[in-house]
Amino acid sequence: MRSLLPLGVPLLLALPASVQARDYGQRGAMFPVIERDLLEQIHTRLAQMEKSGETARLNQELKRRTIARVNRPDPVVGLIRAHESRSWPFDPTITLAADVRGAKGELIHAAGTRVNPLDSVKLRGDLLFFDGDDPAQIAWALRQEANAKLILVKGAPLELMKARQRRFYFDQGGKLSEKFGIRAVPALVRQNGRMLEISEIALPPRKSRP
Repeated sequence: MRSLLPLGVPLLLALPASVQARDYGQRGAMFPVIERDLLEQIHTRLAQMEKSGETARLNQELKRRTIARVNRPDPVVGLIRAHESRSWPFDPTITLAADVRGAKGELIHAAGTRVNPLDSVKLRGDLLFFDGDDPAQIAWALRQEANAKLILVKGAPLELMKARQRRFYFDQGGKLSEKFGIRAVPALVRQNGRMLEISEIALPPRKSRP
């Protein structure tokens, strides 16, 4: 009895030699093997920076920039000194995008519910937005109620806190100013029932220096 060859063998033998083996040549660029490990290069570079003092210099520069940014944050872009007074209402009501549940999983508010935060949390004091580099605006802010929150849109909060013995905040990135639609300062945000009343106050013009 003859042994049976696998089905693929007769088919392979029947193919022409030119079909059985073909040189497709080089496809794509060829790169030499990089012998030096990337981590070793990084380690060497860091060691060189440490030895030359460059690391210490960079750390000091980072520290200086951080302190400068804390002492004087970037001013809120686009705000001007108010030339005329104006007021408008602001409705803080929001529509919930997801369910709000309590600590035990109980449903407090379903998604889609309209909620006014002022129904549960009252504004403890007025919000005052002003330019900390403008003496007239600083004086205006300090004349307001003692429990008002002093929010800078420009200036040096730590320096003012030390000089005035009051807590100053900063509207980082202008998030609050943008939310309330404030375009000029000084401005005041005050609760009026279930609404907020926002006012931009025009102060007397600056006296020109002789």
